[in-house]
Amino acid sequence: MKRRSGTITGDPGGSNWVERTAARTMLRAVRFNDEDFAKPLVALAVPYTNGTPCNDHIRALGDLLQAELEEAGAKVIVFGTPVVSDGISMGTEAMKYSLVSREVIADAIELMTEGYQVDAVVTLSGCDKTIPAALMPIARNDLVGLTLYGGSIRPGHHGGRDLNIVSAFEGIGAHSAGKIDANELHQIECHACPGAGSCGGMYTANTMAAAIEALGMSVPGASSNMAVEADNQLSKDKQGDLRRTATILMMLLKSGISARQIMTRNAFANALTLVWALGGSTNAVLHLLALAREAEVSLTLQEMAELTAKVPLLGNFKPYGRYLMNDLQPLGGIPVVMKHLLDNGLLHGDCLTVSGRTLAENLADAPDLPAGQDVVFPLTAPYAPAGKHIRVLFGNLAPEGCVLKKSGKDLSTMRGPARVFEREEEAMQAILSGRIKPGDIVVIRYEGPKGGPGMREMLSPSAALMGAGLGDSVALLTDGRFSGGTHGIMIGHISPEAQVGGPLALVAEGDLIEINLDDETLNLLVEDAELTRRRAGWRAPAANDRRGVLAKYARLVSSASTGAVTC
Repeated sequence: MKRRSGTITGDPGGSNWVERTAARTMLRAVRFNDEDFAKPLVALAVPYTNGTPCNDHIRALGDLLQAELEEAGAKVIVFGTPVVSDGISMGTEAMKYSLVSREVIADAIELMTEGYQVDAVVTLSGCDKTIPAALMPIARNDLVGLTLYGGSIRPGHHGGRDLNIVSAFEGIGAHSAGKIDANELHQIECHACPGAGSCGGMYTANTMAAAIEALGMSVPGASSNMAVEADNQLSKDKQGDLRRTATILMMLLKSGISARQIMTRNAFANALTLVWALGGSTNAVLHLLALAREAEVSLTLQEMAELTAKVPLLGNFKPYGRYLMNDLQPLGGIPVVMKHLLDNGLLHGDCLTVSGRTLAENLADAPDLPAGQDVVFPLTAPYAPAGKHIRVLFGNLAPEGCVLKKSGKDLSTMRGPARVFEREEEAMQAILSGRIKPGDIVVIRYEGPKGGPGMREMLSPSAALMGAGLGDSVALLTDGRFSGGTHGIMIGHISPEAQVGGPLALVAEGDLIEINLDDETLNLLVEDAELTRRRAGWRAPAANDRRGVLAKYARLVSSASTGAVTC
């Protein structure tokens, strides 16, 4: 099982034992002993911070997992990574660092796995970007390893209803519209997030955790287990996930099963199908494109659209629906949904998973979708038919594509005047001051991967629209992206982005824009000659960040249509 680490520690009795003496000397200072040098070396990424509930419990999980791995026969090197909270940074300059952190975390994990030539790796995750980032380097270098999600937060309670973080964002809009008073907003603030765990709806964290389980790269059932019990102590289910993760990692080491044997094109098709069926976040599009690139699996926006064209919306989850992940878990969790999809021919059951078994074998003992509940609808009577959730559009405003989130809404065609804003904050003030009217199409540009830089999420303006009662009558278009907590008529990831001269840069206040879902197009209804005239006068705005991580990111990052990756 000591596949690579002998190059660092030396192989006992091997030709490199003497020359690696100095390395072992330093390792002995951090409590390695003679027996440890014969054990497989395992990297354990623990993205802990007390700066967000999503990762507040991750250090405790890491301590327990280290003990489980060492009990199973490994020697573990533990390290941390950055964590940027989307919910806390939302609507500020700090949000520019969120998507950037995905790349930094992935690179940090690669630095540790390759810098120590470990034999295998386990990565923990919590907040949104830590989840794809935890898997990207495993795929990039075809490592033996797997990832484990820290689990979902429990709902808060106030006034006889369940609350979550989006309750607070929408409360801001409701307060500005005069629908709730300051005291009610304060009560929401104080009760929405009761303890540790990632945001509870089918937002980005739960979406990506479920997608990675469908990819086969985490232990079956782990994505829907709660982070903590009602007393805010680690849940028994999550502790069980730790034990299963340690057992599975040692099996993977013995068998030599590596990431790319699991992360095949059919595995990505499974992940996409589950995301569409659950009603998941549009961020999954960005992250699955990035993961496919790391795994060297060909996958485009157009292919995503084709793979999911027949997948109905089954999940009745927030932000658009009624329920949270804690409502699915007692029914059997994500495996229940996957089994229902598999039994109806929508998943590839022969895909290998980290358990060493196929997806179908993992799901053989999962319960059937229960009758008499409305958390997840059956395929025979879905929450909404195929084509009613995430749609990929092209057109003269998005030649490389964009992503629309419908969340079950009946929308075929919408045409309206552009209300143009150069950054998120300008649009937010217009919404809160009542300057946006029904029928408007809000355009927020220069928020793309390069233009932001960092491709901020637009949860604050989208939630403000919902809170003001404009969610069904105002569309929001951006080259930025949307939080998994977003719902309404939202189109993001418009590519090419404005900063590189994409057509979004040419939109003028009052221009007519048409969203046509029958043709799957997003078009600017302006004559070509006028667009040519505007382009001749257009110049890219000067970069705001000339040094530091944002400047590096802006120079390296690809289009959102290819996952906004830097490698």
